[in-house]
Amino acid sequence: MNLPFPPWPLRPSRALFMLLGLFFASACAAAEIEIVASFSILGDLVREVGGERVTVHALIGPDQDAHIYEPRPSDARRAGRARLVVANGLGFDDWLPRLARSAGYKGAVVVASNGIRPLSMNDSGDRHAHDGSAERIDPHAWQDAGNVRIYIDNIAAALVAADPDGTDLYRANAARYRAALDALDASIRDAVARLPQERRKVVSSHDAFGYFARAYGLRFLAPAGVAGHTEPGARSVARLIAQLQREKAPAVFLENISDPRLIERIRSESGAATGGTLYSDALSSADGPAPTYLAMMRHNLATLMTALEAR
Repeated sequence: MNLPFPPWPLRPSRALFMLLGLFFASACAAAEIEIVASFSILGDLVREVGGERVTVHALIGPDQDAHIYEPRPSDARRAGRARLVVANGLGFDDWLPRLARSAGYKGAVVVASNGIRPLSMNDSGDRHAHDGSAERIDPHAWQDAGNVRIYIDNIAAALVAADPDGTDLYRANAARYRAALDALDASIRDAVARLPQERRKVVSSHDAFGYFARAYGLRFLAPAGVAGHTEPGARSVARLIAQLQREKAPAVFLENISDPRLIERIRSESGAATGGTLYSDALSSADGPAPTYLAMMRHNLATLMTALEAR
């Protein structure tokens, strides 16, 4: 006679308990926290702190120009269901809180740049506001590795608040990344210190390197303002070319988000060399030279030094 159940109680084995434990641990690990960041550089910083506990989507991806971004319905839906939304602030992505709220997002919008000392357009000559506002604040604070330490602290605090179970991981990742930023900052300072003052002049496609200039002692000139889509007038371009000829700027640099035709005209008429491509507002694709923030800064430094040290 076949009984449907054994006539005695079964005792679960230790192996079964271990299997069940592994199953539940895997299920918990798979329940990653969804986070939306405004653009690729910020998304990379959030991934570095969040590690395996987070899934990060940057609405403006690699090699995309944040200055001309237009939100899509899919972006709104993604922001609406996120656990955390992270913005740069300083006028760079003021559209993100509005997008998230309109999609039903109820959580905090983390402003990663809170606590830095903003750079005014007036701090480095004739520069243009990013959004046409009277505040005239430069939003590209990530170009100074010292500022990114503050970004990392703000991101870590937000992740701890949103996911207390991950506190130890977030704090450990933040500490590790701050050490990498310290090393990066020192390497940039050491490299620039080797340059004579007359060779510390850089021409780039648009004015995105003010914080780099303030922190590390280079002088950046740009035909376009902080908003990369701004079309400079013929008179402004002519003045810049005359200035470059007068000051004998060593090189001009393209940017990965800019139209190369303007910088090529400036190069040909000023007689300066082409120094290569700098990454300002966006990372490269995964197979490019700047797929992460740290790689981007190292690439930019190497590109600058190769051109500025050349005789």
